[in-house]
Amino acid sequence: MKGLRLIQEADIKDKLVLVRVDHNVVKKGKIKDPYRIECTFATLYEIAKKGARPILMTHIGRPRDKKTGKITCSSNASVLPIVQYMQKRLPVEIRVPEFSIDPDRGIIHIDDSIKEHLKELKSGKIDMIYLPNTRWFQGEEAKGPEREIFARELASLADVYINDAFGSWQPHVSTYDVARLLPSYAGIFMQKELSHLDLVLSPKRPFVAVIAGAKYDTKIGPLKALYEKVDALILGGVIYNTFICAKYGLKIKGVPEEDIALAKELVEMDKHNKKIIEMKRIVEADTLDGKEGGRCREIDMSELLKRGSSSYIVDISPQSFNIPKIKDIFSSASTIFVNAVMGLMPWFYEGSYAIYDLISQNSSAFKLFAGGDTLQALKELCPRIYLKGLDNPEEYYYFTGGGSVLKAIEEGSPLGLKPVQALLS
Repeated sequence: MKGLRLIQEADIKDKLVLVRVDHNVVKKGKIKDPYRIECTFATLYEIAKKGARPILMTHIGRPRDKKTGKITCSSNASVLPIVQYMQKRLPVEIRVPEFSIDPDRGIIHIDDSIKEHLKELKSGKIDMIYLPNTRWFQGEEAKGPEREIFARELASLADVYINDAFGSWQPHVSTYDVARLLPSYAGIFMQKELSHLDLVLSPKRPFVAVIAGAKYDTKIGPLKALYEKVDALILGGVIYNTFICAKYGLKIKGVPEEDIALAKELVEMDKHNKKIIEMKRIVEADTLDGKEGGRCREIDMSELLKRGSSSYIVDISPQSFNIPKIKDIFSSASTIFVNAVMGLMPWFYEGSYAIYDLISQNSSAFKLFAGGDTLQALKELCPRIYLKGLDNPEEYYYFTGGGSVLKAIEEGSPLGLKPVQALLS
């Protein structure tokens, strides 16, 4: 990207480098998938090659209660599993500083206890420092003076700042504020994510997108922007349910009226262009508790339209993807973008499996997958396809940040992301 300051250009020899990564891969104290960790190794190698010493930081989960503001520093959201994994994969010794924790406000300050760790890092006694979960710090998401204090404390630790966390697009202290206080550069993985984002923003046509999600309101902006770019759009999950409710006046359990009102704009956009491809068969369930007791069944869309209402729609039937029209759309595509789990996991997985398999059959299209849930579903349901994608960068790309990609699509440019703006000359 023109104007982006790159780590390759930075003079960092013998300097301490504060590196923001997106290692948000820990759930209940265990690593779900190390993919995001390994993606950042190239930047760490570059730092080592240039003779610098890294101080890493990432967020994990959402330890801050939105209503009360209380920050819970639980071992379930600790960076220690990440550090243990890195020390197994790399010949490094990593130190994790410990700071005083307030039971309600988390870590209030980076205190002087870190000075000894910084000495060890400078002298080469240790290879890296990995700070505690950034969201354990009171100032990270604050709006008051605590924010400015935390930014200054972070900046005082190092000489240079590197952002390698494309997936962390929100302008918090560790992704944005500190970048304005230190010489700042984009890491190698950040550059890789941005270059592949261009393939979505300026795609080779025909361009097909598959979008699904549990909430419509959070994706309305990206959906409308994406609609303008695609040649065909496949919807799934609650997003699809909301769209057909708005289009046909249906009543489907679990779809709020306010979302239906929002979806009418997308319906209006599609009246003439007809880019949104409707599914012939869907899966209806009486509850969201699973498949037991025969409480779910496949139904035809024509039946739903006659009835005018439905229990929960929990998946797209695999039969919908066997229709010649759908198969032709995917087989003729040159670019395919996927941010979608089609059904309610883990019980209703058949729709996701079917569409991932159909997408993989087009070996000439460039296929881009985005979002943690999407990658997790692809890995669990289609491990062969997932591994093929890892080994075949000429045909597949896995974005680590689904939210970042959708935000950039909505803005029409990654420059709409404040952490990226902070790295521009």
